[in-house]
Amino acid sequence: MATSREYGLGDFDFPRGWFMIGPSGDAGRVPAPIRYFGKDLVLYRGESGTAYVVDAYCPHMGAHLARNTTSYIVRDGEQIDGESIRCPFHGWRFGPDGVCNAIPYSDFIPKAARLQTYPVIERAGIIWMWHDPEGLEPDVELANFGGHHGEPGWLEWKIDYMGDLPCHGIEIVDNMADFGHFIPIHGAKDWQYFANEFIGNAVHQYYSAGHRTLTASDGDQLALDTWYEGPGFLQSEMAGAFDSFIMIANTPVENGVTRSWHALMVKVHDGSREFTDEDRANALLYQEGSRLAFAQDVEIWANKRASINPLAVPADGPYAKVRTWYRQFYNPRDRVAEFQNRVNGLVVTLDKRPGTRAA
Repeated sequence: MATSREYGLGDFDFPRGWFMIGPSGDAGRVPAPIRYFGKDLVLYRGESGTAYVVDAYCPHMGAHLARNTTSYIVRDGEQIDGESIRCPFHGWRFGPDGVCNAIPYSDFIPKAARLQTYPVIERAGIIWMWHDPEGLEPDVELANFGGHHGEPGWLEWKIDYMGDLPCHGIEIVDNMADFGHFIPIHGAKDWQYFANEFIGNAVHQYYSAGHRTLTASDGDQLALDTWYEGPGFLQSEMAGAFDSFIMIANTPVENGVTRSWHALMVKVHDGSREFTDEDRANALLYQEGSRLAFAQDVEIWANKRASINPLAVPADGPYAKVRTWYRQFYNPRDRVAEFQNRVNGLVVTLDKRPGTRAA
């Protein structure tokens, strides 16, 4: 395990961006303790059903807002009041903006009585939180996941928790450039094309190859456009036996420890009929094939030492460019263009398509 500073990523220990903090079912009317970005946090739903994330400790005397079962505020079901949350110790109440809006035994409320709050969006059955070391509001929109969630013919995903890995996020994002691992780890074959394109806050991986298990027959190709829009999660449009959309989320828990999830939406028909049990079974089988493929990566990450300076060869793919691109999220916003300008453009690692010079 190595830290952001050891990788030389920039000024911040944790990156700026949108990050998954759990499936929608993790948020309820009972406050839940969570920990990300080296901080203790609390996740809860207000009376409206809206999910909120706040710092865990009351500014009054430091009580944890979610780690209590014996306070009468908790036992009487009064901890969530409208959209506000009460401290179980003295009953101070904090609104969704973090400001204390009631103290049961005092009309005077100190101006410093407030909790840090974090922007939260619930989308595609997942709770997403904006993290910014500078404390600034989001400057990028949360992805819409190809527009497939709720689209006719597409079965929504289930969320696969893949573990808390003793691995920094940079080593996970390295996979975007890692041409060399696809054959021994994932069973790729009959390569046609592999390239990366860097476009501002996004990095794409374009991939066309056969596969031992995810293609129907010899000669078939998997065609993927895989990309990150920021450091927190991968998306991938995959054309194969079924069209599908992959999401892989990587969220820092501690500096050098990453929580990982996998999910897959599958297009099982054209949207002209209801889903059948067979449709659902096919989608789950396809999701499990994708999960098992990602689990091959996870096993490596869970058991490797930190690779601060990879001993790379040109045919590995553009690791250095990926790491430079990644640094934009660990430095102040006024330096973002500096890193983007150093990498923007297309890098082709392999091209065997008919009619190309390399074929």
